[in-house]
Parts: sequence; structure tokens; C-alpha cells
Amino acid sequence: MKRTLQKKDKHDYNSETWNMISSIHHSIFFVRQQELKQHHIPIRQLFVLRAIRDLGPGVTLSDIAKRVERQPHVISRQTILMEKDGLIKRQRNTPKTNQLNFKITPKGLRIIESAKESEAIDAIFSSLTDEEQEVMRSSLKKILINIKQFASLNIKEKEEVDFWLTK
Repeated sequence: MKRTLQKKDKHDYNSETWNMISSIHHSIFFVRQQELKQHHIPIRQLFVLRAIRDLGPGVTLSDIAKRVERQPHVISRQTILMEKDGLIKRQRNTPKTNQLNFKITPKGLRIIESAKESEAIDAIFSSLTDEEQEVMRSSLKKILINIKQFASLNIKEKEEVDFWLTK
């Protein structure tokens, strides 16, 4: 039989759940970063590569920053390094503008393809049945909807929630 949580219990329970989600995020992030060492790419750069690929031709620094939830100046530094590594090309939109467009090089595409599968993440989620994974995704989407409706969200955060709700 389900028991109804009292207000103090509910607060503690929600805080514990939030801490668990945070711990899971950081732990999976670390495990994936270790796994990506064999591909010689940091996870944040892989996120940028995938964003450029997913957003398509004409993608701008601002577009990428929104997708990967980072400030444009951070993405700018990453893209400079990624261009030096031969993963992307940065091109001025027109000669007299500061706006850059990005294109993935064949080397960048190879990195995306080789780093596509993750044995570690598959193993982590293998403890859940398909049904449990669907319930978890459904629950997380409900949380994202509540986050979007929360009054203090700014536009950037709302756009990111919209992105995950369409997945």
C-alpha cells in the first residue's frame, strides 16, 4: 500500500531524488568521458560535433551554444581547438561579418561514427527492462514539462526543455 508523504517527508524525498539525478548525471558523464579517451575527444567536443551535424548547414555559434547548454564564448574556444584538430571548419558567413558557420570535416564525421555506441551506457541501462526505461523516460519528460512551466525559466532553458520533449 502506498503511503502519502507528509510535507517534510515530501521535501526530503524530493531533495533526495534530485541528488540521485545529479549523481547519476555526473557518474554517467564521467564513465562516458573515460570511454571516449580511446577516440581522443572530450565529451563536450563530441556534444558540439553532434550539434553541428544535427543542426545542419549554416549552423552558427549561437545555435550550437543553445543546443549544448553552454555560453557562446565557451563554444568559441572549443571550436577553435576543434578546427586545429581537424574536426570542423569555421567559415565567415560573409567577408565583412563576424558571424561564423560551422561544417564537420570527414575526420569529425569519423569520430562521431566511431564514438556512436557506448558499451558503458548500454551496460548501465541494461539493469532496466524496456518497460522500466519507458517509464523512466516518461517520468523525466513530465519533470521537464514542469520545469518549462516554472515561472523563473529564461528563454534558453525553455528552448532546451523543448528539445528534450521532442525526443
